[in-house]
Amino acid sequence: MTTATFRQLGDTVYASPQIGPADIAEAAALGVTLVVNNRPDGEAPDEPQGAEIEAAARAAGLDYVAIPVTHAGFAMPPVEAMRAALDGAAGKTLAYCRSGTRSTLLWALTEARSGADPEALSEAAAAAGYDLAPIRAILDAFAADGR
Repeated sequence: MTTATFRQLGDTVYASPQIGPADIAEAAALGVTLVVNNRPDGEAPDEPQGAEIEAAARAAGLDYVAIPVTHAGFAMPPVEAMRAALDGAAGKTLAYCRSGTRSTLLWALTEARSGADPEALSEAAAAAGYDLAPIRAILDAFAADGR
């Protein structure tokens, strides 16, 4: 798969449907320094697997991390791993999964847990074509926690 659609969620974060090795150059041209794979290997055997994307990213001088999220839902370890990845990125981050939805939801959970306003997150996601309604109650709970 090539010419993926990178959708900007914030100043330094993009979400995308499944990418291929050929998309890495486009990501690097946008200032991406970290590629985050939120898709479990084997989910779709006909799609590029993590090792293939990782090899292309590293060959282009980009960092790569796998934080797989299944359709079963979200737990705190991926949220914490995403926070660490975003905090450690030297530039922009591109997160991808099958459609970009899980990447967007994980980004929003991560940001809300760090104190971002759920309404602002919802607006940013909507502008990128994603809907945070399935996790809105969790976003609000994180905001109420004041984390």
